Amino acid sequence: MTRPDAPAPFGTFILKVANRCNIDCDYCFVFNSKDQTARRLPARMSLAVARAAARRIAEHAEAHESRIVHVVLHGGEPLLAGVPHLTALLGAVRDGIPDRTTVRFELQTNGTLLSPAWLDLFERYGVTVGVSLDGPPDANDRHRLTHRGRSSTAATVRGIELLRTRPHLFAGLLAVVDPANDPVAVHDCLAAFEPPVIDFGLPHATHDDPPYRGDTEVPEYGRWLSRVYDTWLDRPEHRHSIRMLEDIVALSSGVHGSVETLGLAPQAGLVIESDGSVEGVDTLRSVEEGASRLGLDVFHHSFDEALWHPKLSHRRYGKDALAAKCRACPLVAVCGGGYLPHRFSTAAGYRNPSVYCADLEYLIRHVQSSLRRHGWEPGAAPPGGDTEWERTK
Repeated sequence: MTRPDAPAPFGTFILKVANRCNIDCDYCFVFNSKDQTARRLPARMSLAVARAAARRIAEHAEAHESRIVHVVLHGGEPLLAGVPHLTALLGAVRDGIPDRTTVRFELQTNGTLLSPAWLDLFERYGVTVGVSLDGPPDANDRHRLTHRGRSSTAATVRGIELLRTRPHLFAGLLAVVDPANDPVAVHDCLAAFEPPVIDFGLPHATHDDPPYRGDTEVPEYGRWLSRVYDTWLDRPEHRHSIRMLEDIVALSSGVHGSVETLGLAPQAGLVIESDGSVEGVDTLRSVEEGASRLGLDVFHHSFDEALWHPKLSHRRYGKDALAAKCRACPLVAVCGGGYLPHRFSTAAGYRNPSVYCADLEYLIRHVQSSLRRHGWEPGAAPPGGDTEWERTK
């Protein structure tokens, strides 16, 4: 293994402002996975934690001459913090970071609690809002039910429609893939809300607990996403981005992507829990108890200490941290070995190809074949360049 360069600084800071949720998604890595830490953490982040986090963010930005940082309000369901408390948290973070560093606030919600009062607060601090929805009611209700087993879809749709009244606050939609759902129906349902971005995520799974399917070599998730890709291209009336698919195009062309689930660029985010503890990749809670914990907190440790933490060595070693099969694969620059939690097995740790390896290969080759039909070759810019490809997709 080659000696790594100095690790890249963190640019995104995820604040777990609420550690409870008003719905009960069965695939949730926070509450329905192997690590149940969140249930034992404070229900809301205190102002003391928010102020300490802001000081650490400012310190990190100053040390690495970062002029822009992203602060993501997350949970659980962050709106459970309540308007007055989240107002105070936002003020504490904004006041704790000098004006020479631009702070871009974002929030991810299930949308069910959105109200005009929330939108007024988001206007005040420039908070852009992403909403989670898996598609039409039959798709969304497979996994995203209330604690009483009732549909959450109508409440989420009401929230999205309210958010659409202030489109500059609408960051986009996030959907988790389920091959049991019709990919075209899911895409078209989400696209009808006119989001700027649609993000599709694979459900968290490991080699110890693979995704539900009979044969891991049958790329049903890859086929599903390939149908989304084809539908996206065939709907010129829609102007939204699909980040995963655009990243495959960008990475195939030698350009950095924007999501941490693909490519070899180091993960940019750091998680600050409601008690002030620091985690690198909180989705590792789907792997095993304690996998995400670094033993650091905002009161006693700088974020530079997290940069060099052994559990974040994958950020420093990039391709060298991957399994031999991945290092030898011609698609490694695009898939990056897959998302870190999806590589795990008890036998080999994270030195495995993604449990979605066959799916990623199928999807990447499908996208690249589509580009080749328009004269593209690997390593070259997309046909007509990035701007024209996006405009004419």
